[in-house]
Amino acid sequence: MNEVLEKIRAEAIARIDAARDMSSLNDIRVAILGKKGELTSVMKSLRDLPPEERPSFGKNVNIVRDEISQRLDSMKAELAKKAREVQLANETIDVTLPPKKMTYGHRHPNNIALGEVERIFTGMGYEVVEGPEVEFDYYNFEALNIPANHPAKDEQDTFYITKDMLLRTQTSGVQVHTMEHQPLPIRMIAPGRVFRADELDATHSPNFHQVEGLVVDRNVTFADLKGTLEVFAKKLFGEDTRVKFRPHHFPFTEPSAEMDVTCFKCGGKGCRMCKGEGWIEILGCGMVHPHVLEMCSIDPNEYQGFAFGVGLERIAMLKYEIDDMHLLYENDVRFLKQF
Repeated sequence: MNEVLEKIRAEAIARIDAARDMSSLNDIRVAILGKKGELTSVMKSLRDLPPEERPSFGKNVNIVRDEISQRLDSMKAELAKKAREVQLANETIDVTLPPKKMTYGHRHPNNIALGEVERIFTGMGYEVVEGPEVEFDYYNFEALNIPANHPAKDEQDTFYITKDMLLRTQTSGVQVHTMEHQPLPIRMIAPGRVFRADELDATHSPNFHQVEGLVVDRNVTFADLKGTLEVFAKKLFGEDTRVKFRPHHFPFTEPSAEMDVTCFKCGGKGCRMCKGEGWIEILGCGMVHPHVLEMCSIDPNEYQGFAFGVGLERIAMLKYEIDDMHLLYENDVRFLKQF
């Protein structure tokens, strides 16, 4: 039996010394020391030996096992060292080469513009409020003084989900929710995405963003509205900006107006940006209609309010001189890198 043991030891060491990679070395370990390996089979033959020979033979088996294990570990370390040397030789780093440039993400132009608008109004004590994009007909139209036969309710302009539910066409519904549940006084803006069945062109899209504002308090006048929006325009476009208000009509405000600002590109002299007029329309506004207040259980004889709404994409397009609204949604990295 000792001769068999010596033969296994000699052959194992010879195979280990001849190994040239980790895979073949692992095969040798399994073949010699594994559960079905040669040395394990020899150990099972102990029961066939006379009792007085078993201790001596078992000791010899353990000596051989230890020697083979040590030789395997030694060869493994040697092969790993050689593999590392080869890897280092093949992966030489040229420290004179320029490093790879890291590309960092940044805020979208719409978000940059929205951040500016929110900072301006929160600085004046306004609260930012959000609401659902899928809205009830009541909050999107009826509570805003838009009756059932109003042209704005035509299905050509509105995406209806059911008879009484739709994709909101304006964020004014958030104002109604706020007036119904929040104690007075109210100072809020409601930014969000809105949906209209508009034709696609450079300035229109069926999916865009609005920022609408609302103030409800005692003794609120049109002068408060004008003063607030003038401060907003100056902070957004510069202190030299002037504003003017033109009469208009919105069902949920009375009186209503549209506000123009002097072209921040030419200062009102006339240029391509303002189409030679010197003024640019940026938002609609007005005093909250008494009927809208009544629908929200607010006494119009005690409280008054004003509201305004501006398209977020319009602000971004004006501030950054973008001539096509759809550039904001095409995710062209060459375009977005400019911001």
